[in-house]
Amino acid sequence: MKTEYAVAAVASLDESVKRQRLVVIGNGMAGMRTVEELLKIAPELYDITVFGAEPHLNYNRIMLSPVLAGEKRIDDIILNTREWYDANGITLHAGDAVVGIDRARRIVRSEKGVEAHYDRLLIATGSKPFIIPVPGCDLPGVIAFRDIQDVEKMLDAARDHRHAVVIGGGLLGLEAANGLQRQGMSVTVVHSSESLMDRQLDKSASTLLKRALEAKGLRFAMAAKTTEIIGEDRVKAVRFADGKQIDADLVVMTAGVRPNIALAQEAGLHCERAIIVDDTLQTFDPRVYAVGECVQHRSATFGLVAPIWDQARVAGAHLSGAGHRRYVQRATATKLKVTGLDLYSAGDFIGGDDTEDLVLRDPRRGIYKRLVLQGGRIIGAVLYGDVKDGGWYFDLIQSRTDVSHLRNRLLFGKTLCESETSN
Repeated sequence: MKTEYAVAAVASLDESVKRQRLVVIGNGMAGMRTVEELLKIAPELYDITVFGAEPHLNYNRIMLSPVLAGEKRIDDIILNTREWYDANGITLHAGDAVVGIDRARRIVRSEKGVEAHYDRLLIATGSKPFIIPVPGCDLPGVIAFRDIQDVEKMLDAARDHRHAVVIGGGLLGLEAANGLQRQGMSVTVVHSSESLMDRQLDKSASTLLKRALEAKGLRFAMAAKTTEIIGEDRVKAVRFADGKQIDADLVVMTAGVRPNIALAQEAGLHCERAIIVDDTLQTFDPRVYAVGECVQHRSATFGLVAPIWDQARVAGAHLSGAGHRRYVQRATATKLKVTGLDLYSAGDFIGGDDTEDLVLRDPRRGIYKRLVLQGGRIIGAVLYGDVKDGGWYFDLIQSRTDVSHLRNRLLFGKTLCESETSN
């Protein structure tokens, strides 16, 4: 009997010796999706240790807006439960950020003094909000919109204060504005250009969006440059370059993000705007991989979910030893719902001298469609109000299908065009 136990113990020891050590820096969506992909292929290959700066389990950052608006609770947006980590033998250090990487000794060191050895390291440190460097930017009441703690601060402010200013008229800024308004605050959105969501929408669609949001009670300061945030113990107002100012008890910065690469830089990894990776998501150091918003691949950086999920599949495969995949950048489409308003954009929706526009406007129904054609093919699309054919237009863009014979029906969608083809 004792011999059987001894044999089992030795076998168990041998099994643990065989396992490699994977350390993951970042407990967010990109890092944990990569781990999920790895576990699908080689669940027994690694002893996995994860460090997360936030004191939370992995959650869906995209769903912070519904939490702010009161539509969901924090528990509703958790992606991986504590039981999931335990079931997969993952050691999680939540609320303990990594502060140093020793690549020579293959050790990471955390804020709380934890040291973890690695055979492979995965960096998924994401991005950090860009705080506009103006006087007063560090006053209490000036925050970003990036994590659960930011949402909690906004909800606290909404209970005791009235006036909110959101700096940045992109998707994140509009979602923050909608959430704060839903919490009872009077909200002004400040945007540096003349068009909201100018990276996703053309000017016409942007104008329709602005009118619809104004009808819901939001205010806008367009083409406005913030020069100062005024206050002593707390923010009181925001001042612009033209001398005007507006009251503000809360200022939310949503004017973009920057890849979080300080740790990688200090470790001597090759970085430009972000951490440089190859087609396998491997860094300059072959033992170190990186995924998500902190990486730069063939000069591009990433913020949308679709390309980051692709990166996770590739990195997971290579970490598992099944290294047959390569990351290839693909065209992406943006499908959004901003405060209940449906938007869709894909491809080159600006166009040029050698392109033509097909446009449909139906102001009464709140519908706008614009297709950009070049040489008989669709190269870009913007849809507002009616987005059901967005995926079809995107497929046509990707496949470079000649649509010359459908030109007169294209704006009316897939169903009508396919009936024309079958006839």
